[in-house]
Amino acid sequence: MEISPVAETPPEAEERSHAPSESSPESPEVPAELADEALLQEALEEDFKEETTAPGKRPGRGQKKSDEELCREAFCLFFATPEPLSAGRLQELLERPAMARVKDVLTRLSRDLEESPFPLVLRRVAGTWRLVTAASQGEIIQRLKKESRPEKISGAALESLAIVAYRQPVTKAEVEAVRGVQAGPVLRALVDRRLIRVTGRADVPGSPLLYGTTKEFLERFGLDSLKELPRDGELIEG
Repeated sequence: MEISPVAETPPEAEERSHAPSESSPESPEVPAELADEALLQEALEEDFKEETTAPGKRPGRGQKKSDEELCREAFCLFFATPEPLSAGRLQELLERPAMARVKDVLTRLSRDLEESPFPLVLRRVAGTWRLVTAASQGEIIQRLKKESRPEKISGAALESLAIVAYRQPVTKAEVEAVRGVQAGPVLRALVDRRLIRVTGRADVPGSPLLYGTTKEFLERFGLDSLKELPRDGELIEG
């Protein structure tokens, strides 16, 4: 099975995310590598809390495996699957070691990849984990994209998608009010591409459909959650 490499977020975007806030100039500057480590630990703590509070989960055969064996198996799983893995799913595939050990495996694997000569990174996207190529290799990955002719999103679709992403849940009429044109066909196309979905109906006369973004949207744009969407100030700077 051929594995398509996934390009990571450009390094300049990461540098902006780690930069100290202008509103607190007295705060000491945090080195990028320490900031990355802090973000990794924060993500792991979130996964660890969610999975350990789930009922009926007890360690299995994987608990008897060594740390090296678990780390090796985890790397094979991430490398072999084109789909991201949650901490809970990884625990199952590793034959149910304790979740604390799964957390240690993710931490160790991330550090080992960072120190290895191979341009691979363990990245958290949409609450799940996946193996991606390092941002420094983006120019090389572009060669594949030119050959594979990736599916493009039109400007009109991107505008509508941005409105849904920032204002969700939102109705078709609200999207049309912002764009000034009919949005029905574009919204249907975004639903077909699984970038947005119907989340319910608005509590107004006519009960129009409400739209919101999907997990596929987060994965497509390399976001862990909607909180990582650029704010107004960041868009102006970009």
